[in-house]
Amino acid sequence: MQNTTKEQLSIFPELDSVTCPNVSTEVAAFYLNRRPQTLRKWACFEDGPIRPIRICGRLAWPVADLKLLLSGGNNE
Repeated sequence: MQNTTKEQLSIFPELDSVTCPNVSTEVAAFYLNRRPQTLRKWACFEDGPIRPIRICGRLAWPVADLKLLLSGGNNE
């Protein structure tokens, strides 16, 4: 896992303790250690390792897919 500071842990809890089914682009980018714009590009071109869902025009990234990707599983 990436090095996290105490402040980051208060904003972003460990992924295993996230109870929401989906997270925002900024939160997903933190867990994937990528910039939010990278995830937006993945969504736009549909070429990333995971795909978001759209809720009222906003991107939402499934937590289950994030966990699978981070554990080395293939989402396809």
